Amino acid sequence: MVATHPTPCPCQSGSDYAQCCARWHQGTSAPTAEALMRSRYAAYALGLKDYLLTSWHSSTRPGILGLATEPPVKWLGLRILRTENVTPEQAIVEFIARYKVNGKAEKLHETSRFVQENGRWFYVDGDFTDA
Repeated sequence: MVATHPTPCPCQSGSDYAQCCARWHQGTSAPTAEALMRSRYAAYALGLKDYLLTSWHSSTRPGILGLATEPPVKWLGLRILRTENVTPEQAIVEFIARYKVNGKAEKLHETSRFVQENGRWFYVDGDFTDA
């Protein structure tokens, strides 16, 4: 018998990937805007371009993501600062994502907007904060 070791989820929820974001990545609807935000962070960390596009609202979704043409990014951490349900179908999630690109540490501070349509949450857009 081969022992398997849990793989921590990149979203830093403290859960195993298989029990956390993997299910959203495989097509199950994320139950909250925060769960979708975490799954999108994990998708960036894992290079899941198709998931990023399908979880992006059609009104703001880019035609392509240039992940393959951009310098490689090493995602280092995610911290959720605030989650607010504005209405039952609209929410915001403020977060800080830390990463390294070309050996330089960076951080992304964003307040993201999400909308729920037909029981599924989508990322709409966000505002960046300089800190």
